[in-house]
Amino acid sequence: MIRVLIADDEALMRVGIRLILENAEDIEVVAEAGDGREAAAACRSQQIDVALLDLQMPVADGVTAAEDISRLSPRTCVVMLTAFGEETSVARALRAGASGYLLKDTGPAELIHAVRLAAKGEPVLAPRITRGLLDRHVRSEQRAEAARRRIDELTPAERDILRLLGTGLSNAEIADHLRLSAGTVKAHISRILTRTGCANRVQAAVLAHDAGMLDDR
Repeated sequence: MIRVLIADDEALMRVGIRLILENAEDIEVVAEAGDGREAAAACRSQQIDVALLDLQMPVADGVTAAEDISRLSPRTCVVMLTAFGEETSVARALRAGASGYLLKDTGPAELIHAVRLAAKGEPVLAPRITRGLLDRHVRSEQRAEAARRRIDELTPAERDILRLLGTGLSNAEIADHLRLSAGTVKAHISRILTRTGCANRVQAAVLAHDAGMLDDR
């Protein structure tokens, strides 16, 4: 039997999921929880094969619960339950150790199939959310590539100044950090704005961020 925990702060949602899963002869709902802390505690104290976690819960949300379960009960496969449009939270949950995610409007047969897949250690991915995550990743990569092209012609010294500008330092602070005069830094920044097509320091700071210049700070 596949032992399942359902965690959702809405009792009606838990009842609905339980009724669906109880139609499967190989699935048994052995625990329910109304918040993330209860869910993590149940997985720690019981043998849970699959934990279905709502993303939005009181006390501890689904992401926090996924982190705790992955650490305290690594044998439990965590699947997030989400409404469409929560791709950022889903990405956080996957990084936290969740093995997949389902939309709350998933059909009964699909839900049962997903639980069976999760119990085997296979990923469970809702197609609509997957497209959203991929689209955002592609847009992010395209923005980063465009930013890197805009800084290609900068000298090493100008790159150093742009990176420091991106961290929010003033001209004086940049000058002190690089042991340059304030006038030299101001001249460099003027050339940086011209070469990159930035209208002001704020746009230059965003450019530095998009180009990944702050990633190694």
